Amino acid sequence: MEAVRWGILSTSGHYRLRVHQPLSAIPEARVAAIASREPGRARAAAERLGIGRAYGSYEELLADPRIEAVYLPLPNTEHAAWALKALEAGKHVLCEKPLAMDAAEARRMAARAAERGLLLMEAFMYRFQPRWRRAREIVGIGEIGAPRAVHAWFSYSNADPANIRNRPETGGGGLYDIGCYAVSAARWLLGAEPDRALALVERDPSFRTDRLASGILDFPSGARSTFTVSTQAFPMQRVELLGDKGSISIPLPFNAYPDCPLELEVSTSLGTRRIPFPAADQYGLMFAELSRAIREGRPAPIPVEDGIANMAALDALFRSEREGGWASV
Repeated sequence: MEAVRWGILSTSGHYRLRVHQPLSAIPEARVAAIASREPGRARAAAERLGIGRAYGSYEELLADPRIEAVYLPLPNTEHAAWALKALEAGKHVLCEKPLAMDAAEARRMAARAAERGLLLMEAFMYRFQPRWRRAREIVGIGEIGAPRAVHAWFSYSNADPANIRNRPETGGGGLYDIGCYAVSAARWLLGAEPDRALALVERDPSFRTDRLASGILDFPSGARSTFTVSTQAFPMQRVELLGDKGSISIPLPFNAYPDCPLELEVSTSLGTRRIPFPAADQYGLMFAELSRAIREGRPAPIPVEDGIANMAALDALFRSEREGGWASV
């Protein structure tokens, strides 16, 4: 197939460090242009990364008829605005998580994509990692029985007041940045949407962003998901799923190393096994699958409705914090 021509809206460190190399390595996609609000930064990034065209504004890139799809690694508060502009310009959109600031914004984005006949997808790259797909298969075949509980830990330590993750005006805070993964993972493993949510949140006295948050999601089946995320704690990531006949444990579930073999731990009455998986870059896998969907006229591998549902759960968690009790999703 002909490679899909991608444009990158932002010269973010996340794109440079984690996304550019795997995106450049797959045959399904070609990085055709990069844009920044500062022309000098765009030119420098294009030269450093070997990208053919650099634009000194996002609008210029969106106006380029050669660009078929755009990747948005922008601050959270800018996701909806620039996704809508990109869709209006006729571009497919892969938007970093969280998809929007709330479910209402996400619905507007989805409606515009449908009107324009374009794909819009939230960039939850972990779902393309082979370990996660095998974990979901194991749940689906009933090997661990009926799922009873999912628990996730996700934390890092960042006290930089200039960092966008610590600024409310850019959508900072732990729930938006990493809580979205915990919510997404539970929904995906359980294959269902929660009815209600409960959150306990501690906010940084200076930043006013949530630096420690614990949540409970209550699912119709009676299964529960619990999680703790923090932006000011020892870095840690782990997801565990408990069924009535076994359990699954996923170490380093979200920021999986792209160049190291990884494992999935499954325990049943027969014992515990560690399933090995070869090194795989989940970002490259994500872009490859979405690019094939674009070129072949198929639906996105993760439907935008999934992103709306994830935002609805996050909305309920924030509402629970404000109201001090359970909130309906």
